[in-house]
Amino acid sequence: MTKKYFGTDGIRGRVGEYPITPDFMLKLGWAAGMAFRKMGACKVLVGKDTRISGYMFESALEAGLTSAGADVMLLGPMPTPAIAYLTRTFHAEAGIVISASHNPHDDNGIKFFSGKGTKLPDELELMIEELLDTPMTVVESSKIGKVSRINDASGRYIEFCKSSVPTGTSFTGLKVVIDCAHGATYKVAPSVFRELGAEVVVLSAQPNGLNINENCGSTHMGQLQAAVLAEHADLGIAFDGDGDRVLMVDHTGAIVDGDELLFIIARDLHERGKLQGGVVGTLMSNLGLELALADLGIPFIRANVGDRYVIAELLERNWVVGGENSGHVVCFNHTTTGDAIIAALQVLMALKARSEGLAQTRQALRKCPQVLINVRFGGGASPLDHSSVKEASERVTQAMAGRGRVLLRKSGTEPLVRVMVEGEDETQVRGYAEELAKLVTEVSA
Repeated sequence: MTKKYFGTDGIRGRVGEYPITPDFMLKLGWAAGMAFRKMGACKVLVGKDTRISGYMFESALEAGLTSAGADVMLLGPMPTPAIAYLTRTFHAEAGIVISASHNPHDDNGIKFFSGKGTKLPDELELMIEELLDTPMTVVESSKIGKVSRINDASGRYIEFCKSSVPTGTSFTGLKVVIDCAHGATYKVAPSVFRELGAEVVVLSAQPNGLNINENCGSTHMGQLQAAVLAEHADLGIAFDGDGDRVLMVDHTGAIVDGDELLFIIARDLHERGKLQGGVVGTLMSNLGLELALADLGIPFIRANVGDRYVIAELLERNWVVGGENSGHVVCFNHTTTGDAIIAALQVLMALKARSEGLAQTRQALRKCPQVLINVRFGGGASPLDHSSVKEASERVTQAMAGRGRVLLRKSGTEPLVRVMVEGEDETQVRGYAEELAKLVTEVSA
């Protein structure tokens, strides 16, 4: 069945525009509470990032959940992977995250985790959607849910992150700059790295509800690059607004993307005999990642774009490492979902094991030139279904004669068409990408 509200990463949109409205969130909380209660007694954790609308939606979800008889435990601003972890440790039936991840403050959304800290199964999302189309009722007064707040949530998650590296690990002598994107990692991330001995310089950790992801974090790396050079730091770490994406900067100021971080982690596990199978990337993963892993004898497969699909492939194969070039990195040997802080720690452990800096370690992966152009469209018919777009894509693919790739796809979270061309010659690749992007723009007009 086609889902009406749930996309690849929960429900997301512009604040004040349906369904990202208080009345919908009230009904969503009730529908979710009714669905989870079918499992018996129901306890739901609710966390959020730092955008101002989170307060409004938290209240609406709380009212909806309790009206269905679910008990609610509020976490406050916490990274998305922290909610996944705490849902498991508190033996809750579900966790809810109020966040629009890397989007600006005027977007927001809802993500759900199961009691196991994983994405909800399709059948449960469909059950919630069916309930949304039924009249809302309230349980009898004696069965209305209770609400409490978990005051030590940050401390619990900090200790969990530190437990992903061996006891006694110290990063003393390492100087890192951390960009928290004025988002959900603003408290916990600096504490994790400081408590493990690193010298930490913190950027963008003064959230005001409106500045999340604004010219900072993993979507705007310039501030971090400049700070790493100015501070003579060993490296920089950039998180996104909800703490499930991470990118890095080496000591020269060069950006290290998710493909490179994934390679560094996978190679380290491989060398220590702990990789367990291969690596899952996506359709957007650079061809260079696939080739570098092949040189090490590590299997590599591509999933559809979205950490949901990466995780599904990992589970099916019983593999432990996967991710996206955007910075979603999943380390199943430590946690159940993409976790930016834990992924960053695994990279630091790999550098420590090889006694190398990030700039040196990344050289083992030679990326093929890859140009990505985002084209905004206003809805209606998909530009990708237009015959001229299909014909042009096929023509460019044939012209590269097996030495490159073309990928046109719609974003799962924004009204964008992503035009990606990858090949050996950067000038040629850019020309093809600009040609296709122009055509998509024209047919979208």
